[in-house]
Amino acid sequence: MGQMDTDGDLNADFCTCFAVFRNTDHRVGAGKEDMSSPGEQEGADEKPAEGTQADPSGVQESRSSLPKESPPAEEQEEDVEEVASDTESIADDLEEEDSTEVVPEAEKGPKKIEKKISETFFYNGEDVHSQPFVTEDSGIPINLLTLEHSFGYDCKRSVNLMVMDSQTLLYIAGNQVVLLDLKTESQSYLRSSSGGGIGFITAHPTKQYFAVGEKGEKPNLIIYDYPSLRPYRILRGGTEKAYVFGDFNRAGTLLASIGSSPDYMLTIWDWKQEKIVLRSKAFSQDVYRVTFSPDNEEQLTTVGVGHIRFWKMALTFSGLKLQGALGRFGKTSVTDIIGYVELPDGKVISGAEWGNLLLWEGGLIKVELCRAGHKPCHSGPITQLVLDEGELTTVGQDGFIRVWNFEAIDAADSVDDTGLLEVEPMNELQVGRNVSLNFMSKVHDNGQPIWYAQDSNGAIWKLDLTFSNMTRDPECLYTFHSGRIEAVSVSPVTYLMATTALDRSVRIYDFISNRQLSEIQFKQGGTALTWAPRVVNPKGGLIAVGFEDGVVRIIEIYDPKGLVALRGRTNIGNAEINLKQAFKPHTSAVTALAYEQNGDVLATGSKDKTVFFFAVEDKYEPIGFIHVPGPVQALQWSPPSHVESMLLILCENGYVLQVPAPVPEEQDTASTYQIKNLPTQYFHFYSIKSRIKLEEEIALREKKKQEKEKARLEWIRQQQEMGKDIEEEPEEEPEEEPLPPLYIPEEPSPILCGFYSAPGKFWLSLGGYDSGFLYHCAFSSNQHQEDPEQRQDEPFEVIPIEDTDNNPIHRISFCTSRLLMFCGMQNGALRVYALQDKDLSANTLKEYWSFNVHDNDYGQIRGICSSYDDRFLITCGEDGNIFTFNILSPEDVHKELKAKIPSPRSGLEVEKAAEDIEDPNAYNIEEVKQKEEYERIMKEAEDKKSKKREELTALREEFLFLLQKNQELPKHMQLHRDQYEMDHRIFEDLNRQTAQKIQLVEKELAWEHEKNLIGLQKLRNWFRSSLEFDTVVVRAIQSNHQISTYRLLALSEKYCQDKEHPSWRKTVLKRAWKKMEKKETIKEAKHARVFEEEAEKVKSEVQKPTARFIENKRKQIRRIAEKYNKEKAKIMKRNAEWEELYKSKPSDDYENPEDVQAIKEARENMGCYKLKTATDYRVPQHEQMKPEKKVKQLESLEVLIHKKKVNMNKQILSLRDFKVSVIDEIKCLVQELKSIQAALDLSEHLPLPPIPQLHPDEVPEKKFEYDTDILLKFKQEQEAKAKFQEPLEGSPSSGAPRRSFLKPSSLKESGPVTQPAREHPVKTTPSVVVEQKKLLEIEKAEPTEMELEILKREKIKNLYLQDSLIKKINALVINFDAELCVLRHKKLQLDVQMKHADLRYITWYEELLILNDVEKTENDLQGRVNTLRSEQEATQSKVNSYLALMEDTNSEIVKLQECKKALYASFRASLGENNKFARFLTKVLKKKIKCMEKKEVKREADEKYESEWESDEESTLGSDEEDSRSEDEVFDVSVCPKNCDKALFQNTIQLREKWLDIEESLTKEKKVAANLRKKYNVLVKKAKAVEASLKTAERELDTFQREKQHKLNELYAVVPLKLHQVEYFVNGEIPTDLSQALVFTNQSLEYLQKRIVDLRNEKIMQREMYKKAQQQHKQLIQDKKEMEINIRQLEEECNQMMMLKFGRMVDFEAVQARSVNINLEELEVEIMQKEYEHSQELKEWEKRRFDLQQKLIMLTKENTRKLQQLNCFCLEKQQLETTLDSLNDDLGAEFQGPRSTDIKEKARMESLLKHRAHDIALLREEIKLLRRKDGCVREQFSLLARKDGCFFLQPSSPQDSETLSEPFPVLTPCTVTNSPSVP
Repeated sequence: MGQMDTDGDLNADFCTCFAVFRNTDHRVGAGKEDMSSPGEQEGADEKPAEGTQADPSGVQESRSSLPKESPPAEEQEEDVEEVASDTESIADDLEEEDSTEVVPEAEKGPKKIEKKISETFFYNGEDVHSQPFVTEDSGIPINLLTLEHSFGYDCKRSVNLMVMDSQTLLYIAGNQVVLLDLKTESQSYLRSSSGGGIGFITAHPTKQYFAVGEKGEKPNLIIYDYPSLRPYRILRGGTEKAYVFGDFNRAGTLLASIGSSPDYMLTIWDWKQEKIVLRSKAFSQDVYRVTFSPDNEEQLTTVGVGHIRFWKMALTFSGLKLQGALGRFGKTSVTDIIGYVELPDGKVISGAEWGNLLLWEGGLIKVELCRAGHKPCHSGPITQLVLDEGELTTVGQDGFIRVWNFEAIDAADSVDDTGLLEVEPMNELQVGRNVSLNFMSKVHDNGQPIWYAQDSNGAIWKLDLTFSNMTRDPECLYTFHSGRIEAVSVSPVTYLMATTALDRSVRIYDFISNRQLSEIQFKQGGTALTWAPRVVNPKGGLIAVGFEDGVVRIIEIYDPKGLVALRGRTNIGNAEINLKQAFKPHTSAVTALAYEQNGDVLATGSKDKTVFFFAVEDKYEPIGFIHVPGPVQALQWSPPSHVESMLLILCENGYVLQVPAPVPEEQDTASTYQIKNLPTQYFHFYSIKSRIKLEEEIALREKKKQEKEKARLEWIRQQQEMGKDIEEEPEEEPEEEPLPPLYIPEEPSPILCGFYSAPGKFWLSLGGYDSGFLYHCAFSSNQHQEDPEQRQDEPFEVIPIEDTDNNPIHRISFCTSRLLMFCGMQNGALRVYALQDKDLSANTLKEYWSFNVHDNDYGQIRGICSSYDDRFLITCGEDGNIFTFNILSPEDVHKELKAKIPSPRSGLEVEKAAEDIEDPNAYNIEEVKQKEEYERIMKEAEDKKSKKREELTALREEFLFLLQKNQELPKHMQLHRDQYEMDHRIFEDLNRQTAQKIQLVEKELAWEHEKNLIGLQKLRNWFRSSLEFDTVVVRAIQSNHQISTYRLLALSEKYCQDKEHPSWRKTVLKRAWKKMEKKETIKEAKHARVFEEEAEKVKSEVQKPTARFIENKRKQIRRIAEKYNKEKAKIMKRNAEWEELYKSKPSDDYENPEDVQAIKEARENMGCYKLKTATDYRVPQHEQMKPEKKVKQLESLEVLIHKKKVNMNKQILSLRDFKVSVIDEIKCLVQELKSIQAALDLSEHLPLPPIPQLHPDEVPEKKFEYDTDILLKFKQEQEAKAKFQEPLEGSPSSGAPRRSFLKPSSLKESGPVTQPAREHPVKTTPSVVVEQKKLLEIEKAEPTEMELEILKREKIKNLYLQDSLIKKINALVINFDAELCVLRHKKLQLDVQMKHADLRYITWYEELLILNDVEKTENDLQGRVNTLRSEQEATQSKVNSYLALMEDTNSEIVKLQECKKALYASFRASLGENNKFARFLTKVLKKKIKCMEKKEVKREADEKYESEWESDEESTLGSDEEDSRSEDEVFDVSVCPKNCDKALFQNTIQLREKWLDIEESLTKEKKVAANLRKKYNVLVKKAKAVEASLKTAERELDTFQREKQHKLNELYAVVPLKLHQVEYFVNGEIPTDLSQALVFTNQSLEYLQKRIVDLRNEKIMQREMYKKAQQQHKQLIQDKKEMEINIRQLEEECNQMMMLKFGRMVDFEAVQARSVNINLEELEVEIMQKEYEHSQELKEWEKRRFDLQQKLIMLTKENTRKLQQLNCFCLEKQQLETTLDSLNDDLGAEFQGPRSTDIKEKARMESLLKHRAHDIALLREEIKLLRRKDGCVREQFSLLARKDGCFFLQPSSPQDSETLSEPFPVLTPCTVTNSPSVP
């Protein structure tokens, strides 16, 4: 009850939150156009829906509350803006926070009174459900076809089974929802509203409603009432294309739905009010399921492809939102999740593809659950998890249901690094074999829980999961086809149909009683099926079925009650299926079966591009087959109306063939079944769709032109009627778009179906590009003129089919009367065309009846056929559904109909069962025939060979008999062997042929020979080349001791290279360092050279001449500067010393670095012996082990082991060589001993010492020495072994061939070993030889006494030699054995060392494996630490840079503030005292007015920062501004008031401009400072976060290092000890458990004991040092106090002296630094130098002035002389004029008046005179100017022009410029300096 109350409160809270949102109606009509919302329906019709008990008052209230008038346009715009702003904020929230969910835009708006839907409102079902489409005015009845029954079940669909009550199941079948009554087995159907299909179904928790999510454009989600099945609510706008899944919350108030691609929209509905509460995109890939948490309805979970997402509803400041968090898989492989369940504590358990359970907590995988032994929980994906009554139940595709302990799983946690936890189920149930469970649904029947399960393999199960003694076994209620239906066919005599699918079954249905009669299973899936016609089997009980392995089976159906043996039994089934015959004509899937019209021939087509023909008899006999150009799509025999019986073959790749029925008697099937002479007609379809489209486009454009021209002519006519004259001007036609080019698809469009229309003519329906039309084609007459593949045949008639461009026709069938054509479409729709004249035409195919039956996405119709009497129509599709329809026949008539099952044929009971073909790789008929033919040919060849062999054997025996007869004859009568040769050339020819054959065989075997040689070489390289030392055993001669070498492989090239080049890295670095050093040396030499050149330049420069005084002054300044520099250096040195002194001053917490280092070393190395197994042990940095370091350790250990073994092997091999030499010497000694014993009696002979022999294992290299004899002997042994030991042929006996190789080699090896004995002759002394000769002579005569004495001596000597030789041999043997024992002892010691090394190697290798396992994690952690460190450094550098920028900005702000204060101070100073306009001018100053130019340029900036200016540091001056407000009414700040000083006002205006500029700059700087502060704060936060992350990462790394060390510590390290080394005793005895003991070396133990004494002494010494340091510290503190007192006294005395001398405190360093101004002195020297240079220049100018003055005097004299001359001329002129006047006036009348030449001359002379006068004036003026001391000429003239180094003086007045034609040259000083003379 408490839980229910909580849920009720939670729902109330949700409803309160949901009421905030506005409900807008975005409904899309589906089904009929007049389907409307509840409000609209009630407004249109006041009567409630049929059967409703609605109170209209509630509807009226909600309707009256709606606004009657629409708001004004402005308010609408404001609403739009608000919605837009809300949308933008939502988008921003979505960008900032992942998966933040929002309400739709339409629901964001002004809060209005919500429109409530009445609880009793229902929609009209007829308006909701979709109806068949019928072309208008076609006359086709709407009820042409009526759905009768659904036989299939879409078992592959996820969650396609709901239990509404104990007797009703709910599932989806195509476009229908089927309600199955379990008692009556009757079905009810609900159509989809749009006809686009159904996406999901889900039931309400109360089972009072169920939801149906549809598919299509803007699909609806409809809530139906149960059991009335009336549409209760229609939810619109939840997704774009299709709904995938939906789920109610526990209270049933909310509904969550998931959409499919492309939006994948998660929508939460307040379904009773048809409102969208929340919505969000769930994921970017397919989402399978969504569910509410049963214990917390604010949480949801979605799963799908490679993801799981956890959602929660959060009430934020902007409203209720969905927030989704993706689950992170971490180390677990990413998996698709189908089944999951939410736990009460918020955790989630999901399944994985590999069958394990994943426990999710906080968005992460807490643990992965598996069974014991790491076996998965299920053998395959887990499809459903159910938490029921405290138990967790899992459903798997492996057919098992397992129950787990919920508490154990909820508290589960990982126990190791694998992340796996082993748990075992409490109970489990295997539903059955070949069961794949998809979903279960629970219902209570009489208080008992019953589960109904969906089986993906085509079944519905009833399960009892109580797991008690009374538990019932699983019950299979219904079985169906699994997956798509491949073929369907109906009986030609009764109401039976047969279907087959890839689920390997063939099923028989009675579609009158609507039940399945029988089923038969095979090993392969069925792909084609046809019912034998009545002419083949009059009873209608024979069916031909084709399968995917190429087998065709003939099965028969019969009523078992007709069998004599079963008569009278009651438990007999309705029908039985019997396999009559099975044959395999094809190698791949059979795609088509067709009986000839007379029933004589059966044709089968396959994907292997063959068509096989069979003669239909009691047993189907093969006739033959033909090859076709492509995979066969369909086969159709010509109808009876055709004269000839022809077979139409449709191939997928665009080929159509026509062949006649083959005659069995005319076919020769002796060697093959292929029919080669069968007449064949070909048709290769050539695409014309592009041309049709082009013609349509041309016709459309032409039609538009005609309409346009017609409209133009009509307009002209109208204008003319109105009396207007229209001048027809040719209009410019607009440029038309180019026509599209013709397109022919590269791959031919597939042929989907076809049928005969007339002999040689046929119709085709194609897919791909050429879909959308029906093509009428015909076979051409020129069939044999060209290759079929090169043909391009076009149809002669084309009929367009409406809406089939992307939805082609896949199946076409006709009723018996051919008045109706049934078409099965790709989208699962069924079309019916009414044919008036039993023929197809464009008019007849315009009108049709269409009905969406199967699933629109994957429900392509695979088969369509009508019953034998055209009463029923059957369709099957790829969605696994089978539907039967009534064809315009009333239901009451059907009740009288009954299906009749064929009776069994006679003899069926005693007939032997037909042999089936179960092997999918079995031979087909043609392959069997070819195999038989091949075996027959081979048998004939073998028979011929055997006959030849018998003839040769008889001839050979006859020849041997003749040879025997010849041998029995006397020798003189015998024939020589050569005489048997009739002609020697025959043998020569045979020998030549034999040699050629041998050569040919050698050539044939050359490749094999080379291959074997290469193989041998590879074997040697693999087994011998890599072997540096083989096992060589050296045995002792007398004892059983032996010693063997180590079998060693050569070290890898890597080790050799490392050994040969140990310091290559150092060499490379050294070379690089030398190269860099060389470059630096060259660079320094260049710099030195440049410096020297510059110094030489400076020295080479010629200084300008200066006076001695200047030089002395410079020297004096230099001395002063040197003195100043020395003083400054002394001051700087003193300051540096003070600074160093202060730096060296230790802080209060100062610690001596040596002491710190000593303490650190002590802590690390002294007195701290933490075990590596300690929890607080921290691995030192230098001891941290990495895989590279461990690999190097292993490599060094391996090299060391190899080196030791190589040294020992060399010693053992040298010992073997020594043994060989000993054996050689013993052989020589034994030979000598034999010669000595030859002179002794046998009784005196001592036994000869045995000659040692080398064993085969002492010379293993002899094993690989062989010759031809050894190989031949080995071959003989192998043949003998194969002949006499056949039973042991398969046993692994490798010893025999080994011995066969060793025996010959042992014979051979005696050669080289005994060879030295042969080479060295027996060392017999000459005396022995002489004595032997004498003995031979003595034998002939009796010896004398002297001879006897000599013989006696010789005997004694020989006995001695015998003994000495034997002793020598024994000594050699003993010495060798002693050497071997010594070396053996050494090897034993080395073996112990090697064993220790191997143990260490193993330990290190195990450590390496651990290090390799953790390397990736360690590298990741270390990389993370390094990344964080680098990020911390980068962040810190940014922080420092921002600090510097902030300091600079603050200093700039301070400067601006100072400027502002200074400006204000200057303003106040300009006002003076008691200025009556002070307040006004202050207001003018502070007025925020900028000049117009700045306003125009920076208007945006002013508007942006105006508010900031008003509030920026105006508090100090704000009072003046407030006081001046009252004056705004009197004075205008832009106009100077009366009696106010205009200059002061202008000054104030200028100061205001500066004031505003400063304020603007100050505002900008403050803004910059604020931005910098923000960025700085962000960086500081980031730095802190990075620092925290770095610490966390370092802690994780340390923890990981500790864990790694613990893993390494868990490895066992072997330490071999002797008993005397164990000093760990308990009660005086060595304990059995030494796990608590520590292993120390003696040196370590002694060091520790010694260290105890050292530490005691060191402790005493440190205490004494501490006491001394304390005393010293006290003394230093006292001295410090005294020094401070002394310093204070000296400072006071110094201050007093400064006050007495200077009167104030003076900085002596500053005074000393400023006492001598070097710069000032240098400037004075430069001034003196400049004055000297100027004096020199003045001298030059004086000299020049003097020269010009002399020149002027000379010109003046010349001018005077000319003036005198002019005066003379004037006087002479007067005289001449007087003379002329006195002359007679009458004479020379032509000469009267002034002459023109005289006038011109006079004018010239006057101008010359003026010019000279002007020159004189200029010269006088120049003389005056030159007499001045400064010599400044430029101020007196208006213009100076420079030309070629001279200045030209020009007059200032235009009159002067007219008289002065040329400027007078004046030399400049530079001219005087450069040229010694003036031109």
